[in-house]
Amino acid sequence: MAHGWEPLTTYRVAVIAPSYAGRTVAGVSTTPIPTPAARKGFIASLLDPSFTTLVTTRVIRYLYILLLVLFGIGLLGFIIASIASGSAAQIVVALIIGPLVALLYIIYARVILEVILAIFRILESSREIAFVQRQQLALLQQQQGAAQPPQPPAA
Repeated sequence: MAHGWEPLTTYRVAVIAPSYAGRTVAGVSTTPIPTPAARKGFIASLLDPSFTTLVTTRVIRYLYILLLVLFGIGLLGFIIASIASGSAAQIVVALIIGPLVALLYIIYARVILEVILAIFRILESSREIAFVQRQQLALLQQQQGAAQPPQPPAA
């Protein structure tokens, strides 16, 4: 305050609020912000050499179903093989232990797939956050550029 007057600078930043069917909450528009990139088709995403679109989040449910089918076929094959052997003890073990082992494999596969999915969702979320932050920074820089008075030429 050397001159007794100091300009007050006000910064306005766009507030991103969750979408509530396009309503406004406290003057803030809740219309959803567009995502950074349009979602490509499956084949286009699969053949994307830059890996900008992810396939894992779309494929993982089918991979889980495939694993369930394979575990079921494996269990069925194990039970049939034990019946074909003719040993009563082996049949009882196959009917009791086989489903438990298959269940443990299914739980293990599910946990691994959930961890993979969580990692990819974190990546997608961080991309969206970075996109929104770049939009907010551009808006802030635009507002700062418009709010500053022209500078006198240097003498």
